[in-house]
Amino acid sequence: MTDFSGPRDFLDFRTEASQRSRYLRSISGERFLLAVADTCKARLERIPAGAEFWRAQIGHDWTSDADGRRISGPHPETRMRPWQDRAYEGRVNAKGIPCLYLATTREVAMSEVRPWIGSILSVARFSLGRDVTVVDCSKYHGFDAPNVDLSGLDEVNEKVWAHIDYAFSRPVTRSDNTAEYAATQIIAEVFRSEGYDGVIYKSAFATTGYNIALFDLDAALQTESYLFQVSKATFDFRELKLE
Repeated sequence: MTDFSGPRDFLDFRTEASQRSRYLRSISGERFLLAVADTCKARLERIPAGAEFWRAQIGHDWTSDADGRRISGPHPETRMRPWQDRAYEGRVNAKGIPCLYLATTREVAMSEVRPWIGSILSVARFSLGRDVTVVDCSKYHGFDAPNVDLSGLDEVNEKVWAHIDYAFSRPVTRSDNTAEYAATQIIAEVFRSEGYDGVIYKSAFATTGYNIALFDLDAALQTESYLFQVSKATFDFRELKLE
C-alpha cells in the first residue's frame, strides 16, 4: 500500500494543483494521489437503498389551487436535479461535470444554499434507488484550520486526512477563487476512478448533519417536495488575531 510521505502532503498538493499545474502533475503529486486511492479504503461507508436525503434550491414554481387561483409551489423535479450538461464549480465537481449534492437533514440542505431572510426555498426529499459506497471525509470534522496542531494524531496518514477532511468541509462561495476547488475536485475524481459512488463530508453550516455528493445523478429519486420561507438567520463571529 502507498502511504503518504509526510503530514503536509495535502497542503503541498493543493499548492501544486491550484497555483502551478492543474492537469500535468509532478512525481510527488502522482504519489500523493496513489496514497489517497490506497488509504481511502479504510474510510468507505456503504449506504443502503432507501436511505433518505434532502436537497434545496432557492425559489419556487407556480401552480393552481382547486379554484384555479395561481399559488406558489415547489420547483418540479427537473429543476431540483442538476442539469446533465452543465454545472457550476463545486468542492466535489469541476465546472461542467455535475454531481448530485444532498444533505442528511432538510435544515442542512436549506443552510447550504445560503438563503436570505424572507426568501422562499423549494425543498425535496430524495431516496436512494440502490446501495452506494462512498468515502467518508467527515472523520476529522472538528479540525478547525489547516495549520492547527496535529500532535494529537499519531500517524502521518491520519494527519494528511485531517487536512483533506477540512478541505471538503470548509465553507466556499461562488465568489471564491475557483482554483481553491482544484485539490478536492481531483481527489473526488480519484474516488470516482476507484469505483466509489461519492463522498460524505461535514456541513459547515450545522452542528449536526452532513452532506453527500453522488457522482451518479440518478442514484437517488425524488419522493416529496415542500416550500419553506426563511424567517431568521443566526451568525457567530470570532476575532482573528493579527501577528
